[in-house]
Amino acid sequence: MRINKYLSSCGVDSRRKCEKLIEEGRVRLNGKTVTAFAVDIKDGDTVEVDGHVVRIAAKRTYIMLHKPKGCVCTVHDDKGRKTVMDLVGGVRARLFPVGRLDYDTEGLLILTDDGELANKITHPKNAVAKTYSVRVEGEPTEAELKRLRAGVEYGGVKYGAARVSAVGAENGGTKLNVTIFEGKNHEIKNMIESLGRRVLFLKRVAIGELRLGGLNRGEWRYLKTDEIEYLRSL
Repeated sequence: MRINKYLSSCGVDSRRKCEKLIEEGRVRLNGKTVTAFAVDIKDGDTVEVDGHVVRIAAKRTYIMLHKPKGCVCTVHDDKGRKTVMDLVGGVRARLFPVGRLDYDTEGLLILTDDGELANKITHPKNAVAKTYSVRVEGEPTEAELKRLRAGVEYGGVKYGAARVSAVGAENGGTKLNVTIFEGKNHEIKNMIESLGRRVLFLKRVAIGELRLGGLNRGEWRYLKTDEIEYLRSL
């Protein structure tokens, strides 16, 4: 097994983030720093990350969290801000968030120690749908919504076609349902700003067909077996 996949299977983080750990020289194999991804792990090898030995766990943990505003999607924050990990105290597994939601965005977030599943959900090539409830300022025209459906460019970055539908007026703005398939940083906010409008509220309500429901802000639960199998099938 290649070392990046091994680290991911140990629950260190997603495969892409594990590759970054290797690039930063934070991974050692049998006492020697690893600098390349094309390294195979064999039975009996000892792998360390930041001086701590990591091994593949026999059982994985999968959690659904209703992330509130005011916390960051990271395991540790060098600015001392509250993280999503502070909301799942008492769980012994070495969890990490799957993907990210901005500091001021709320909604469905998965936490797990299964790096392969995280990679499947977040890798752009898999185009896993993420659906958001969005409130934007003003009342976007049908022509503006068609632009979002076709894909837009903002700040030199191209954003792919989205599924967009208007729900109606809400709190001085317009509520939209938006489904995206790429997961770029600030994707929905930048898409809306390309129309000359601002996002007033943003909440992720679904990943694929897995929907957020029954959880108040800051609450979490373990995923059910059928939910886990569904995510593995994506």
